[in-house]
Amino acid sequence: MIVITGSIRARPEHVDALLALGLEHVRRSRAEPGCLAHAVHRDVEDPLRLVFVEQWADAASVAAHFALPASQGFVAQAARLASEPPRIEVFDAQPARIAPAARGAR
Repeated sequence: MIVITGSIRARPEHVDALLALGLEHVRRSRAEPGCLAHAVHRDVEDPLRLVFVEQWADAASVAAHFALPASQGFVAQAARLASEPPRIEVFDAQPARIAPAARGAR
């Protein structure tokens, strides 16, 4: 599984527009092949910062997502509304097996 985290800090006058744009992008992305989860959150310590968390089945799904004109358009539009460059990190993740005691089970 591929996990992607990203964040964008809006200029104060554009935070509502960026949130609407982010929600549109998330909802569109969820319908793409290989998308397991895609969400946008507002940072409770910095309400101008939106945080994106995504899960994809594989690298090919991510590559197809990034290649879509709609995804490229989102990045370009979001950058115009941002107060600083967006941040993105991509992780190749494997499920971890955690012992019951480590999860707080009794």
